[in-house]
Amino acid sequence: MKIAFVITRADAVGGATVHVRDLSRALMAGGHQPTVVVGGTGMVSRELEECGIPVVSLRHLCRQVSPWQDALAVRELAKAIKSIRPDLVSAHTAKAGCIARLACSGTGIPVLYTPHGWAITDRISRRQGWIYRLVERATAPLAAGIVNVCEYERKLALQYGIGSARRHRVIHNGMPEVAAGQRAWPGLNPPHIVMVARFEAPKDHDTLVEALGKVQHLRWSLSLVGEGPLQRPVRARVLALGMQGRVQFAGHTVQVAEALASAQMFVLSSRSEAFPRSILEAMRAGLPVVASDVGGVREAVTDGHNGYVVPKQSIESLAEALERLIGDAGERERMGANGRRRFEQRFTFGRMLTETVSLYQEVTGMPVETPAHA
Repeated sequence: MKIAFVITRADAVGGATVHVRDLSRALMAGGHQPTVVVGGTGMVSRELEECGIPVVSLRHLCRQVSPWQDALAVRELAKAIKSIRPDLVSAHTAKAGCIARLACSGTGIPVLYTPHGWAITDRISRRQGWIYRLVERATAPLAAGIVNVCEYERKLALQYGIGSARRHRVIHNGMPEVAAGQRAWPGLNPPHIVMVARFEAPKDHDTLVEALGKVQHLRWSLSLVGEGPLQRPVRARVLALGMQGRVQFAGHTVQVAEALASAQMFVLSSRSEAFPRSILEAMRAGLPVVASDVGGVREAVTDGHNGYVVPKQSIESLAEALERLIGDAGERERMGANGRRRFEQRFTFGRMLTETVSLYQEVTGMPVETPAHA
């Protein structure tokens, strides 16, 4: 089968780009022919090419909304699709999803759309949310299926009248397995904490830094993995709190598994999420998770079982959860083991791949063999 994946940005690695990369690699290994169509060039396109995945770069596909630029992107993508001649188009994130559905309209090529987080609520302004809802409602019928990465996202779409219930599917994110040597030892003291996230809205490094400022009487260290435009003020606040000796700014790294393996706790402080992949990576490593109560986080983390779920932007609640885990190695081990079991039961890459390929078969009517996977 020929599959054209469409993503918006080549300049920043995020959950959607990693998702597309991993799916493409697995499909190629199974004899299928994926091509990734992406706006511009950058670290994403280079990484895809290094993996041997064919890449088509579009000049006009970009993240910002611009009617003239977007019209050119539709035309440019339609030309690329005509050249690739895929059996299926799989578009990821809102902008790529809209452009792909318009470009493929009338071609007979089915389009699956995965939002990776609906841009219709607290991620954007009220005015922008109103515009996005109108666009999503108008373009929903052009998709052969809408893939939500968690149940929370499916319910959110239906609440705002985006597509019919029969058009929506839920396929939870899944992570490739790691070697036994990349499992964490959460019971070690003093605990090392990791957060993997770009320094960019809606992530909330500020609340994490303030919460850790309240538990400086305990022994701990922190690594912030990621880059982004909001890193400078976070660095300044760490310095102001006198925590520069405890907090490492690790930058962007593809070695996330190694960073998690060296930790004893994982934190995701955020104002808004869909279904964060980073939490699943932490569970895969056997780490207890402390996360903001946003999006589908509770579909992965059960409060008190494999971590703590705290109100978003609550410095006090986050500090309390961190203090409990920092001071209790046995609790970290128990929660980490529970998280690892939950990962094995519900969030493996193999499960996600099987469900995804089954949907490909359904919308194309073609027999599609599920590839072997790691």
